[in-house]
Amino acid sequence: MTVLTPIALNTLDQAKWAFSTRRVAREDAVGLLDMLSYATSGDLVLGRVECIGSHKKIQLAQGRASELYIGDLVVLACGDRYAPDQFEGLAELDPQGADMLAGGGVLGRMRHRHAKMSAPTRITPLGLLANAAGKAVNLADYALEKVTRPEGLRVVGVVGASMNSGKTTAVAGLAHGLSRAGYQVAAIKATGTGAFGDFNAFVDTGARYVADFTDAGMVSTYRQPLARIEAGLDTLLAHAKRDGCDVAVVELADGVFQKETADLLKKPHVRDGFAGMVFAAPDALAAAGGCAALRAMGIEPAAVTGMVSCSPLGAAEAEAATGVQVVTRSALCDPAQANALVAQMLAKQGAHALELSEIGVAA
Repeated sequence: MTVLTPIALNTLDQAKWAFSTRRVAREDAVGLLDMLSYATSGDLVLGRVECIGSHKKIQLAQGRASELYIGDLVVLACGDRYAPDQFEGLAELDPQGADMLAGGGVLGRMRHRHAKMSAPTRITPLGLLANAAGKAVNLADYALEKVTRPEGLRVVGVVGASMNSGKTTAVAGLAHGLSRAGYQVAAIKATGTGAFGDFNAFVDTGARYVADFTDAGMVSTYRQPLARIEAGLDTLLAHAKRDGCDVAVVELADGVFQKETADLLKKPHVRDGFAGMVFAAPDALAAAGGCAALRAMGIEPAAVTGMVSCSPLGAAEAEAATGVQVVTRSALCDPAQANALVAQMLAKQGAHALELSEIGVAA
């Protein structure tokens, strides 16, 4: 039998609410459910910190990091995580203790960890947050209104060889360069695990609209149905268009071999919606392999960037191996070069490229 226990507002006020919960109306949470074994991805959990492990801080909904202490109350979202450099975990909760899988607020059961990672921070789940109707509070309840993909929005994709290959830097650089070139830019992260690092980096670019999959109601896209992820991307693009954007730069997390990323890129509706694709790689070998993988999916990379672009020798090797231009972060940030890259993509897509004079490149 499910038990709903009322919870005092001051208890939730004392808790540290993670970034992943930022859209939730906190006043809706009035009780705790003991049905932890039935938790699903996105359900909010009130927990108590029992042991500090690899995550020593929590990323707060307010956009800053907070030191964790034994005994802290936290509100996290149950979820899966895919991070080859850190943890892989599942959206499963044990009343005896659960694992903090990501600093942005993901709680579950760790299945694998990278050798460099220490054990995860342990959280004792006190219950699922429930609303007045006795239903578990879920991030999906606060998602943006679902909307179909809009017409007339130019979309540039950014994918990479792996985590930490330079995807976020590329999105931020291109979003900044296009903003300086006069575009109304959306910077969007379509897949991944809820965290504020990439989100804040996108905000700093001057992009008109910034969003990620948590705005579409998912704490993580790992192991989510492909149709849900695809609909989430469409929704984020539609809201960007509604907000007045004319170009969107979209990051797909992890590498092209990650299941959800690969499956998305194989979908004609998704693949054909990109005007062009930028590939981020750590070195020339990764660039060659990544470009080959994209071509096998029917995608011709428009440019290579990432860590490989920091080395003139590495960049030369990558261009020779792939036949694709390598662009640096500074080039992406430059309005003329950013505009030229997008114009090149649009020309290849058969669209009419905007002239620099039409969009008012900033001096």
